[in-house]
Amino acid sequence: MASSSDFKYNFVSHKGFNLISGTHDPAEVDAICNYEVRDSDVFVVTYPKSGTIWMQQILRLIEAKGDLTSEELNSDQVPWIELQGKGKEFVEAPSPRLRVTHLPYHLMPHALSQKKGKVIYVARNPKDVLVSYFHFHKFATMLETPKDFNHFFEKFIRGDVYGNSWFEHTKSWYAHQDNMQFLFITYEEMIQDLRSSVKRISSFLGKNLTDAQLTEVVKHSTFKNMRVIPQANYEMVPDDLLNHHNGKFMRKGTIGDWKNHFTVNQNEIFDQIFQKEMKEFPVSFVWDIKDIEQITV
Repeated sequence: MASSSDFKYNFVSHKGFNLISGTHDPAEVDAICNYEVRDSDVFVVTYPKSGTIWMQQILRLIEAKGDLTSEELNSDQVPWIELQGKGKEFVEAPSPRLRVTHLPYHLMPHALSQKKGKVIYVARNPKDVLVSYFHFHKFATMLETPKDFNHFFEKFIRGDVYGNSWFEHTKSWYAHQDNMQFLFITYEEMIQDLRSSVKRISSFLGKNLTDAQLTEVVKHSTFKNMRVIPQANYEMVPDDLLNHHNGKFMRKGTIGDWKNHFTVNQNEIFDQIFQKEMKEFPVSFVWDIKDIEQITV
């Protein structure tokens, strides 16, 4: 395997977590753990490429009872808590404060462990995360362009990426779920039955939607429809952050694309690591869209 010196880094390690230079400020991230949390606060936590903008859309629509008329970008309505310069905005924002984050448990507000606010953790099968993250690196200007898939595979396995180890990120939040008002949901569950997933999320948030409102939320939250909704598809993000000529933020949104990239040997290596790392965590994933088709028939 290649050594870490073979890669160029554009992030700085801070308290065991990689922050992106120019995107995050370590001092501002340090302040987050002491934020006061309101009961109405909602934090969506994900490892990168695990359905974050999907949840931005769902949260925004649940709050608006399915109304899509607002022209404000989802990233403004449900912003990132850790972005540089966002601290004052969070502290002063009116309720409900809806936020998304990739931060690990130990860098988030301590008040969450007092069951203040609510946390929704969205997990995605890590093989598809790896592939999606590889393609994202090709056009996200704040991240390095991968040499090739093999090198990125090794880097992801080591946790030498923004977000660090998928395994540690997932386990750190899952292990503390009893300390918080916490909902764990998977990307694959949402693909399998989006309506039931939205209903489950709404119930967790204490939002009572009518059947008609629920239908509107689901309709505007499908991958197909989100790809053409300017507020949701990130195509309005400036080119200095995302080079839209090199790819799309919303690429496939499916299950099992890893089969088009992993070699047999890579798959065996990944399976061994997964079994070792997750043996004490009863989290199961769907690894192929065919498995969902068999379930739903």
